[in-house]
Amino acid sequence: MTEKTMTIREMCDAYDVTPRTLRFYEAKELLFPIREGQKRLFTKRDRARLKLILRGKRFGFSLEEIRQLLDLYHLGDQQQTQLKKTYEIAQDRLADMERQRAELDEAIDELKEQMKWGEKMLASMNATKRAAE
Repeated sequence: MTEKTMTIREMCDAYDVTPRTLRFYEAKELLFPIREGQKRLFTKRDRARLKLILRGKRFGFSLEEIRQLLDLYHLGDQQQTQLKKTYEIAQDRLADMERQRAELDEAIDELKEQMKWGEKMLASMNATKRAAE
């Protein structure tokens, strides 16, 4: 073990994750730390995989998609298959995100219009109330 390993606490601090998250990814066979009794030691490979997992999660990839992409790393084709599959999933995810953004923009605009109407109604009610006093 000549490469630098990291403990679970060091991983948590470095990547802003919880021990539970790391154990979960290990149980899902996304990470493969070295086990020394109850102690887990994470290698450079584990750190690289965790970076990819976190990036994939941030972009909305499912854990199964992330696992499939990580598994393509060792095909021996200079990661061409892995990159191609990642690109395909990313295209689909981007289309979903853009669709969600459009829906959110529409909802925001509609809410703003409702709030303007509400402001006018409140102002009208207040004016009526003041006139009656």
